[in-house]
Amino acid sequence: MSESLKQVDEVDELEKDTSIDRKGLLKFVLPSLFGAFIFLFPIIDGGAFNIPLGIITEYFIDLLAAFLPTIVTIVIVASTVMSLISAIFKPSFIQKSETLTSLFDVNIFWTLTRTIGGIFAVMTFWGSGWEVIYSEGTGQVMYGLLTSLIVWFFVASFLMPYLINFGIMEFFGTLFRGVIKPLFTLPGRSAIDLLASWIGNVNVGVVITREQYETGYYTGREAAAIATCFSTVSLPFCLVVAGMLGVDHMFPIFYLTIVIAGVVSAVIMPRIPPISKIPDTYYTENHYEENVPENVSKFRWAVEQAVKRAKVAGTFKDQIKQGNDIFLGIAFVLMPQVMAIGTIALIIAEFTPFFQIISSPIIPVLELMGLPEAAEAAPATIVGFIDMFLPAVLASGIEAEITRFVIGALSLVQIIYLTEMGTLLLISKVPVKLWHLLVIFIERTVISLPIIVLIAHMIY
Repeated sequence: MSESLKQVDEVDELEKDTSIDRKGLLKFVLPSLFGAFIFLFPIIDGGAFNIPLGIITEYFIDLLAAFLPTIVTIVIVASTVMSLISAIFKPSFIQKSETLTSLFDVNIFWTLTRTIGGIFAVMTFWGSGWEVIYSEGTGQVMYGLLTSLIVWFFVASFLMPYLINFGIMEFFGTLFRGVIKPLFTLPGRSAIDLLASWIGNVNVGVVITREQYETGYYTGREAAAIATCFSTVSLPFCLVVAGMLGVDHMFPIFYLTIVIAGVVSAVIMPRIPPISKIPDTYYTENHYEENVPENVSKFRWAVEQAVKRAKVAGTFKDQIKQGNDIFLGIAFVLMPQVMAIGTIALIIAEFTPFFQIISSPIIPVLELMGLPEAAEAAPATIVGFIDMFLPAVLASGIEAEITRFVIGALSLVQIIYLTEMGTLLLISKVPVKLWHLLVIFIERTVISLPIIVLIAHMIY
């Protein structure tokens, strides 16, 4: 009997099982298929690949474009004011509310960071104050990112429960544990997370991983590995970067290069410090085990675990509440801090020679690799730590196409940048520190650069 027929027979048997009835199966299958469709299903949109989540988000961004700068400013200023009130006066209405405490009762460092973010936001919104803060290369860049981010997070927050709560991660986790665990040293249930992080928006991938860590499905090391090795930029953004650098006519090879370098990095990174040294401990006492009992087929156990998870997923109202909690936590926590850290980082990149100075040792390395215009390309190899747009901006004036190809692919594999993903990780409960991110960025660069250069020399 073929494997597919065996699985069909097992489903029939499971429906007869008192613990796994047809209602339980439907509660697992239907919401999970919906979640997988939203986050994973590729669609050709305007001549380029996208996912339903991206199409929905882009629709709302276009619809609300005129109001988004105002919304972002209100959210950032409100977060700043409430954090200051909490720090100075500690009012009972905040102290007695678990939600308000989690949003606004933060330490002095983050209170100061939010205050700086609030000041920067007001200056940028009104175009007043110090030009170095609100210029097109600093504050305006951050506003462009934040107006997009707030919509991405709003849409993703309310749809994410259908991907993580109804059993699809348990189902594929059981089936693919034998592949994912030895290859990436990660639990099988991360298979769906890895795909969603790779195909979708980088920040959405980090939020999925964060939620899974905080609910006891990943250890600290596993969450750090997933967030820093798989949360790559979306396919449409890869096409945008390729277009900026004039290599979009080679996009299939360009993207294949990114995939190859990214997978090799993802195999190596979890096995070396600092990721390998992060404790393999859970955030909560209750955590999920993937081991399949003896005398039970892998498929049967996968369905059993999926249905079991779906049965405790809660009602539609519960999913809305969870989505609301996720969104508020991101909007009021992330937005002001990203505005502060991102703007400062862009000021350093835009108005100081810092990156030119520290990138000078990379010039002979690029020359040794046979890349033309190595001096012009060197800063672009490291400035991606600040923002994912900067390498493409710096490299767009380079004449040699092979060098533009290498810089573009490298910037999309590095994926550690402070303006968005880095800050989102730092403010989460995942045990990752700033120095971790810096070292991981350097390691990903060292691993990926030779692979990308080798492929580039094969095609140019």
